[in-house]
Amino acid sequence: MTALEARDLVRVPSLLSLLRIPLAAAFPFFIERPAAAIAILCAAGASDVLDGWYARRFHQTTATGAIVDPVTDKIFVLTVALTLVVTGKLSIPILLLLGTRDIGELPLVTWLALDKRMRDRVHETTSNVLGKAATALQFATVVAAIAGAPAPAVLAAAVSTAILGAAAAIGYWRTTRQQLRSA
Repeated sequence: MTALEARDLVRVPSLLSLLRIPLAAAFPFFIERPAAAIAILCAAGASDVLDGWYARRFHQTTATGAIVDPVTDKIFVLTVALTLVVTGKLSIPILLLLGTRDIGELPLVTWLALDKRMRDRVHETTSNVLGKAATALQFATVVAAIAGAPAPAVLAAAVSTAILGAAAAIGYWRTTRQQLRSA
């Protein structure tokens, strides 16, 4: 799983990942319709779960998919975040708390995407429990904000997300560092 290949973009896992781009494009148009906005969030979340599951289950893990998945995640998250800030449903400090994991992982993802030598030395990383928990809390916090939950509840959820997100980002960095040392 070392070479980036354009043909891997049409494999089912990459197509599921790429589905998040049109969902991101649609999200701002549905923000004032909470049920529809939440449905878009659910569809994006489902594509995120299914792409990895399918890739592992049917032995379609690729270097291309390993880049496409986190990039489309970031595009979707950024679109949702900007939409929520612009519409006043989230403040910038809350947004930064929610983005702790993503902010922490972005340099790592960028580095691996741009440096073939490093990418070749890093094996496929498995998801970690803290990362999944942070994602669940991100989702719950965003749903609460879209639904108009009280500000203290949204803040508490965002702080919890930040703590888990920081721990998850540190875990991803450590795993990568260990792989680089052992390669």
